[in-house]
Amino acid sequence: MEDHDERDRDRAHRLDLRAHLRGGAARWVRGRRGLGRARFQHAGHRQESSDGGVPRAAPGDQARHRRATVPTLRRAVKRPGVLPSVVIVLSAALIALIIYGVVNTGADTSLDAAARRGEQPVAPGASVALPRLDGDGSISLAQLRGKVVVLNFWASWCEPCKAEAPVLERAQQRLTAAGAGTVLGATYKDFATESRRFERQQGVTYPSVRDDQLKLAPKYGTTKLPETFVIDRQGRIVAISRGQIDEKFLSAALDRALKVPAP
Repeated sequence: MEDHDERDRDRAHRLDLRAHLRGGAARWVRGRRGLGRARFQHAGHRQESSDGGVPRAAPGDQARHRRATVPTLRRAVKRPGVLPSVVIVLSAALIALIIYGVVNTGADTSLDAAARRGEQPVAPGASVALPRLDGDGSISLAQLRGKVVVLNFWASWCEPCKAEAPVLERAQQRLTAAGAGTVLGATYKDFATESRRFERQQGVTYPSVRDDQLKLAPKYGTTKLPETFVIDRQGRIVAISRGQIDEKFLSAALDRALKVPAP
Protein backbone atom coordinates (compact mmCIF):
# COMPACT_ATOMS: atom_id res chain seq x y z
CA MET A 1 0.00 0.00 0.00
CA GLU A 2 2.83 2.37 0.89
CA ASP A 3 4.61 1.48 -2.37
CA HIS A 4 1.45 2.29 -4.29
CA ASP A 5 1.11 5.70 -2.57
CA GLU A 6 4.77 6.52 -3.27
CA ARG A 7 4.35 5.66 -6.96
CA ASP A 8 1.31 7.96 -7.11
CA ARG A 9 3.30 10.81 -5.56
CA ASP A 10 6.19 10.28 -8.02
CA ARG A 11 3.78 10.28 -10.94
CA ALA A 12 2.10 13.48 -9.73
CA HIS A 13 5.51 15.14 -9.29
CA ARG A 14 6.53 14.23 -12.84
CA LEU A 15 3.27 15.59 -14.23
CA ASP A 16 3.77 18.88 -12.35
CA LEU A 17 7.34 19.13 -13.66
CA ARG A 18 6.21 18.53 -17.25
CA ALA A 19 3.52 21.18 -16.94
CA HIS A 20 6.07 23.65 -15.57
CA LEU A 21 8.47 22.95 -18.40
CA ARG A 22 5.70 23.34 -20.98
CA GLY A 23 4.78 26.68 -19.48
CA GLY A 24 8.40 27.82 -19.62
CA ALA A 25 8.67 26.78 -23.25
CA ALA A 26 5.54 28.71 -24.08
CA ARG A 27 6.92 31.80 -22.39
CA TRP A 28 10.22 31.42 -24.28
CA VAL A 29 8.36 31.19 -27.62
CA ARG A 30 6.39 34.32 -26.80
CA GLY A 31 9.64 36.08 -25.95
CA ARG A 32 11.15 34.89 -29.20
CA ARG A 33 8.23 36.33 -31.17
CA GLY A 34 8.77 39.64 -29.47
CA LEU A 35 12.46 39.69 -30.39
CA GLY A 36 11.55 38.80 -33.97
CA ARG A 37 9.96 42.23 -34.26
CA ALA A 38 13.15 44.07 -33.28
CA ARG A 39 14.14 46.86 -35.62
CA PHE A 40 16.96 49.38 -35.77
CA GLN A 41 16.37 52.75 -37.38
CA HIS A 42 18.90 53.78 -39.98
CA ALA A 43 18.84 57.48 -40.87
CA GLY A 44 19.42 58.47 -44.48
CA HIS A 45 21.61 61.31 -45.62
CA ARG A 46 21.04 64.64 -47.30
CA GLN A 47 22.18 65.74 -50.70
CA GLU A 48 21.85 69.40 -51.57
CA SER A 49 22.36 71.12 -54.88
CA SER A 50 22.57 74.81 -55.59
CA ASP A 51 19.46 74.59 -57.75
CA GLY A 52 17.36 74.13 -54.62
CA GLY A 53 16.90 70.39 -55.07
CA VAL A 54 14.94 68.51 -52.44
CA PRO A 55 17.11 66.46 -50.04
CA ARG A 56 16.75 62.74 -50.66
CA ALA A 57 17.71 59.63 -48.73
CA ALA A 58 20.31 57.24 -50.05
CA PRO A 59 18.54 54.53 -52.09
CA GLY A 60 18.18 51.23 -50.25
CA ASP A 61 20.11 52.24 -47.13
CA GLN A 62 17.30 51.44 -44.68
CA ALA A 63 16.36 48.16 -46.34
CA ARG A 64 19.95 46.94 -46.48
CA HIS A 65 20.48 47.77 -42.81
CA ARG A 66 17.32 45.93 -41.71
CA ARG A 67 18.12 42.86 -43.78
CA ALA A 68 21.58 42.69 -42.26
CA THR A 69 20.43 43.13 -38.66
CA VAL A 70 17.12 41.34 -38.11
CA PRO A 71 18.07 37.85 -39.43
CA THR A 72 21.09 37.88 -37.14
CA LEU A 73 18.82 38.39 -34.13
CA ARG A 74 16.47 35.65 -35.24
CA ARG A 75 19.24 33.11 -35.72
CA ALA A 76 20.69 33.98 -32.33
CA VAL A 77 17.38 33.45 -30.53
CA LYS A 78 17.36 29.82 -31.65
CA ARG A 79 20.42 29.36 -29.44
CA PRO A 80 19.65 31.13 -26.13
CA GLY A 81 23.26 30.96 -25.00
CA VAL A 82 24.36 33.05 -27.97
CA LEU A 83 21.88 35.90 -27.46
CA PRO A 84 23.76 37.91 -24.78
CA SER A 85 26.98 38.02 -26.81
CA VAL A 86 25.12 38.97 -30.01
CA VAL A 87 23.28 41.78 -28.22
CA ILE A 88 26.59 43.09 -26.85
CA VAL A 89 28.23 43.01 -30.30
CA LEU A 90 25.26 44.71 -31.99
CA SER A 91 25.12 47.37 -29.28
CA ALA A 92 28.83 48.09 -29.66
CA ALA A 93 28.48 48.33 -33.44
CA LEU A 94 25.58 50.76 -33.17
CA ILE A 95 27.54 52.93 -30.73
CA ALA A 96 30.49 52.95 -33.15
CA LEU A 97 28.22 54.03 -36.01
CA ILE A 98 26.89 56.91 -33.95
CA ILE A 99 30.38 58.00 -32.88
CA TYR A 100 31.69 57.93 -36.44
CA GLY A 101 28.58 59.58 -37.80
CA VAL A 102 27.66 56.94 -40.40
CA VAL A 103 24.07 56.79 -39.12
CA ASN A 104 23.45 60.46 -38.42
CA THR A 105 23.41 63.18 -41.08
CA GLY A 106 25.93 66.02 -41.13
CA ALA A 107 25.31 69.30 -39.35
CA ASP A 108 23.54 72.16 -41.11
CA THR A 109 25.78 75.09 -42.01
CA SER A 110 25.41 78.35 -43.90
CA LEU A 111 26.63 76.45 -46.98
CA ASP A 112 23.62 74.11 -46.85
CA ALA A 113 21.22 77.01 -46.36
CA ALA A 114 22.71 78.87 -49.33
CA ALA A 115 22.45 75.79 -51.55
CA ARG A 116 18.78 75.36 -50.62
CA ARG A 117 18.16 78.96 -51.67
CA GLY A 118 19.64 78.19 -55.07
CA GLU A 119 22.83 80.14 -54.39
CA GLN A 120 26.39 79.07 -55.13
CA PRO A 121 28.46 79.99 -52.06
CA VAL A 122 32.20 80.53 -52.34
CA ALA A 123 34.11 77.45 -51.22
CA PRO A 124 35.73 78.34 -47.87
CA GLY A 125 39.33 77.68 -46.90
CA ALA A 126 40.78 78.24 -50.37
CA SER A 127 44.10 79.43 -48.95
CA VAL A 128 44.47 76.47 -46.55
CA ALA A 129 47.38 74.38 -47.83
CA LEU A 130 47.43 70.82 -46.49
CA PRO A 131 50.15 68.16 -46.87
CA ARG A 132 49.56 65.56 -49.53
CA LEU A 133 48.84 62.07 -48.27
CA ASP A 134 51.59 60.71 -50.51
CA GLY A 135 54.05 63.11 -48.84
CA ASP A 136 54.86 65.11 -51.97
CA GLY A 137 54.27 68.78 -51.11
CA SER A 138 50.92 70.35 -50.29
CA ILE A 139 47.68 71.32 -52.06
CA SER A 140 45.22 74.16 -51.55
CA LEU A 141 41.98 74.98 -53.34
CA ALA A 142 43.52 78.27 -54.43
CA GLN A 143 46.06 76.30 -56.46
CA LEU A 144 43.19 74.54 -58.24
CA ARG A 145 41.27 77.71 -59.13
CA GLY A 146 40.05 77.53 -62.71
CA LYS A 147 39.41 73.78 -62.40
CA VAL A 148 36.42 71.77 -61.24
CA VAL A 149 37.13 70.17 -57.86
CA VAL A 150 35.25 67.38 -56.11
CA LEU A 151 36.27 67.84 -52.47
CA ASN A 152 35.60 64.65 -50.51
CA PHE A 153 36.16 64.22 -46.77
CA TRP A 154 36.88 60.58 -45.91
CA ALA A 155 38.67 58.13 -43.59
CA SER A 156 39.80 54.52 -43.74
CA TRP A 157 37.41 53.49 -40.93
CA CYS A 158 34.37 54.87 -42.79
CA GLU A 159 32.43 52.06 -44.52
CA PRO A 160 30.35 54.36 -46.78
CA CYS A 161 33.66 55.93 -47.88
CA LYS A 162 34.70 52.52 -49.21
CA ALA A 163 31.39 52.11 -51.01
CA GLU A 164 31.62 55.47 -52.77
CA ALA A 165 35.33 55.24 -53.70
CA PRO A 166 34.62 53.69 -57.15
CA VAL A 167 32.15 56.51 -57.91
CA LEU A 168 34.79 59.10 -57.08
CA GLU A 169 37.40 57.24 -59.12
CA ARG A 170 35.15 57.30 -62.20
CA ALA A 171 34.63 61.04 -61.68
CA GLN A 172 38.40 61.46 -61.56
CA GLN A 173 38.78 59.63 -64.87
CA ARG A 174 36.12 61.86 -66.45
CA LEU A 175 37.73 65.07 -65.21
CA THR A 176 41.22 63.94 -66.19
CA ALA A 177 40.12 62.94 -69.69
CA ALA A 178 38.56 66.38 -70.17
CA GLY A 179 41.51 68.18 -68.58
CA ALA A 180 38.90 69.96 -66.48
CA GLY A 181 39.79 69.27 -62.86
CA THR A 182 40.25 66.67 -60.15
CA VAL A 183 38.78 64.86 -57.20
CA LEU A 184 40.53 65.99 -54.02
CA GLY A 185 40.25 63.79 -50.96
CA ALA A 186 40.80 65.14 -47.45
CA THR A 187 41.32 62.63 -44.66
CA TYR A 188 39.46 63.23 -41.42
CA LYS A 189 40.68 61.92 -38.02
CA ASP A 190 42.63 59.08 -39.59
CA PHE A 191 46.15 57.65 -39.41
CA ALA A 192 48.22 58.32 -42.53
CA THR A 193 49.33 54.67 -42.76
CA GLU A 194 45.70 53.49 -42.68
CA SER A 195 44.68 56.14 -45.21
CA ARG A 196 47.39 55.03 -47.63
CA ARG A 197 46.36 51.38 -47.20
CA PHE A 198 42.78 52.40 -48.01
CA GLU A 199 43.91 54.09 -51.24
CA ARG A 200 45.86 51.00 -52.31
CA GLN A 201 42.99 48.64 -51.55
CA GLN A 202 40.39 50.80 -53.31
CA GLY A 203 42.58 51.60 -56.31
CA VAL A 204 42.37 55.35 -55.73
CA THR A 205 44.36 57.51 -58.17
CA TYR A 206 43.12 60.99 -57.27
CA PRO A 207 45.17 63.04 -54.76
CA SER A 208 44.31 63.38 -51.08
CA VAL A 209 45.52 65.74 -48.37
CA ARG A 210 45.78 65.17 -44.63
CA ASP A 211 43.61 67.44 -42.51
CA ASP A 212 45.19 66.18 -39.26
CA GLN A 213 44.78 69.50 -37.45
CA LEU A 214 41.26 70.08 -38.80
CA LYS A 215 42.13 73.28 -40.60
CA LEU A 216 39.70 72.64 -43.46
CA ALA A 217 36.86 70.33 -42.35
CA PRO A 218 35.31 72.74 -39.80
CA LYS A 219 35.03 75.43 -42.48
CA TYR A 220 32.63 73.10 -44.30
CA GLY A 221 30.70 72.10 -41.18
CA THR A 222 32.06 68.58 -41.52
CA THR A 223 31.77 66.46 -38.39
CA LYS A 224 30.63 63.17 -39.94
CA LEU A 225 31.67 61.13 -42.95
CA PRO A 226 31.59 60.97 -45.85
CA GLU A 227 30.86 64.46 -47.15
CA THR A 228 31.38 65.82 -50.66
CA PHE A 229 31.40 69.33 -52.13
CA VAL A 230 31.48 69.93 -55.89
CA ILE A 231 33.25 73.22 -56.70
CA ASP A 232 33.14 74.90 -60.12
CA ARG A 233 35.96 76.68 -61.97
CA GLN A 234 35.17 79.96 -60.23
CA GLY A 235 35.58 78.46 -56.78
CA ARG A 236 31.87 78.24 -55.96
CA ILE A 237 30.04 75.26 -54.51
CA VAL A 238 27.41 73.89 -56.90
CA ALA A 239 26.44 70.74 -54.99
CA ILE A 240 26.73 69.32 -51.46
CA SER A 241 26.30 65.75 -50.25
CA ARG A 242 26.42 65.06 -46.52
CA GLY A 243 26.50 61.30 -46.79
CA GLN A 244 27.44 58.62 -49.30
CA ILE A 245 27.21 59.80 -52.90
CA ASP A 246 25.94 57.82 -55.85
CA GLU A 247 26.65 57.95 -59.57
CA LYS A 248 23.50 59.90 -60.42
CA PHE A 249 24.17 62.69 -57.94
CA LEU A 250 27.85 63.15 -58.82
CA SER A 251 27.31 62.96 -62.58
CA ALA A 252 24.61 65.65 -62.43
CA ALA A 253 26.77 67.83 -60.17
CA LEU A 254 29.72 67.57 -62.56
CA ASP A 255 27.50 68.44 -65.52
CA ARG A 256 26.47 71.61 -63.69
CA ALA A 257 30.02 72.52 -62.64
CA LEU A 258 31.51 71.94 -66.09
CA LYS A 259 29.11 74.45 -67.66
CA VAL A 260 30.64 77.28 -65.64
CA PRO A 261 33.50 79.01 -67.51
CA ALA A 262 36.85 79.71 -65.93
CA PRO A 263 37.26 83.18 -64.36
